[in-house]
Amino acid sequence: METCRIGVFICACGTNIAKIIDVEAVAQTISKLPDIILVKTYKYMCSNPGQEMISQNIKEHKLNRIVVAACSPNMHERTFRQALQVAELNQYMLEMVNIREQCSWVHKDTVEATRKAISLIYAAINRVKLHDSLENLSVKMNPEVLVIGGGIAGMTTALELADAGYFVHIVEKNSHLGGNLSRVDLTAPYFYSARDLISERITRTLNHTKIHVYLNSKVTKITGYVGNFEAEISKLNGNSKEKADVIKIGNIAVCTGYKEFDASRVTHYGYGKLQDVITSFDLEKMLKKGQVVTSSGKPPKYVAIIHCVGSRNVEFHAYCSRVCCMTALKYAHEIKSAIPDCYISDIYIDMHAFGKGHEDFYLKSSEAKTLFLMYEKNDRPVIHKAKPKDDCNLLIEVNERLSGEHIEIPADLVVLMVGMEARADAEEVAHLVNISQDKDGWFIESHPKLEPVATSTDGVFIAGTCVAPKDIPDTVAQARAAAARILARISKGEIEVDAVFSEVNPDLCSGCRFCNKLCPFSAITFNEEEKHSEVISALCKACGVCVSACPSSAIKGRHFTDKQILAQIDGICKGNEFALSYENA
Repeated sequence: METCRIGVFICACGTNIAKIIDVEAVAQTISKLPDIILVKTYKYMCSNPGQEMISQNIKEHKLNRIVVAACSPNMHERTFRQALQVAELNQYMLEMVNIREQCSWVHKDTVEATRKAISLIYAAINRVKLHDSLENLSVKMNPEVLVIGGGIAGMTTALELADAGYFVHIVEKNSHLGGNLSRVDLTAPYFYSARDLISERITRTLNHTKIHVYLNSKVTKITGYVGNFEAEISKLNGNSKEKADVIKIGNIAVCTGYKEFDASRVTHYGYGKLQDVITSFDLEKMLKKGQVVTSSGKPPKYVAIIHCVGSRNVEFHAYCSRVCCMTALKYAHEIKSAIPDCYISDIYIDMHAFGKGHEDFYLKSSEAKTLFLMYEKNDRPVIHKAKPKDDCNLLIEVNERLSGEHIEIPADLVVLMVGMEARADAEEVAHLVNISQDKDGWFIESHPKLEPVATSTDGVFIAGTCVAPKDIPDTVAQARAAAARILARISKGEIEVDAVFSEVNPDLCSGCRFCNKLCPFSAITFNEEEKHSEVISALCKACGVCVSACPSSAIKGRHFTDKQILAQIDGICKGNEFALSYENA
């Protein structure tokens, strides 16, 4: 066995770690341990200079084991693995220690937090000594792609891939392409025609020789793994006897979009009971017809627009739907243009003008004699019918925040800016493609900053408003990002699979199939001829469920062997005692 030459690199993470943990004291204490060649600290170890420092020190000091004490491995383990690869050291000779989320962020006592950091690093050193050089595997890549959803995100993804010369299958549940954008008249802040924008995409998609569109269809089953998926596509025509189409693809892009919030759930607004209370999509229908009228067929004298219906409220959704503020300002302009004498009230919680040109659009709207009224986040306006003597159909009561007064606002037409929420079938889709959802039902990306379109399942990508609320430019950008990630994989002809996966020893396997039933990634199959289980390495995520459940101890987790884990546990115990040598100066 080679002599261990271990380098320890400790990140201060600005003040995230250094504010609670005495980073320099940790370095000084750890440097006393055997086999430690050097210990370095740096303000931001994940930065380019930090990574270069690691690579350079590996070469200069001939280090063959690396311990990085920083944030969660979920955030930056890949980053530091790359630093090892640059220095031509096997990437699996790295062990990360989470001294941010598991130490500095959960403690207030500097002495105790510093001792805990020392103990955690001690355990990692014990473990990394037993690491093996592992090599990634490769599997062939099928160049065809499945796109689920035919909205602006789905069509953009498909067109990017098809224009690059690869065949794409689009599956859309509805009878037409276009998604939610096809229901919109003009877009904010420049009043571009949504119809023109979407029509061009639809025409290109339907006529493209490299795209096959399945309308009135849904994906009912997906099997396989990255580079080698197989999908069944069924028609939604009520004919259960019709045979499903089976396609083979290498990657999947999920672009299923969102659904608007059901405004009738907010009883204060009377949607569905009061005739002249409508949603933003109801107004879009009027605008597309070129006529804004009340239920009596007359142009409204007073129009009120209420923001954040279903959004930014703990009762429904705490998040912001992002597009509502600018869309509300767009409505004010469109209504004023159609009915110059109309009085418009814009009732909002906060005005979010985050995008390019949006702040100018807000200033322009304020000059167009729109009355802006602000209300508290969890204090909704109340809408009720006006009395016969009132010069309007409805009255809105609101506790106006800026003036501090209780105000009644006249309205002939009330427009509710309904927020975005995850589709009702989002959970079904998530199970189908084996990806996760957050507490609000949106699909979860692999990494919110570094991998915003990838997912926990290799070969499955997400884009558009199925991920979170966003506007058209961000949706298109994310769709193109997903296409770029897929193209990068397809162009290589094969895909590299992480070397960390479980292995079954056929000599020990009893054929009980416990692991087959327990695997959350469907990565274990049963060999009927040889009567033992086998792991599909490309699907395995090394979660360890099968390793712990196997009654015959026939399954080993690569990079998480019993010896490595027990060494880490032993290191924690000994590290606790060793950490007592640290005293707060």
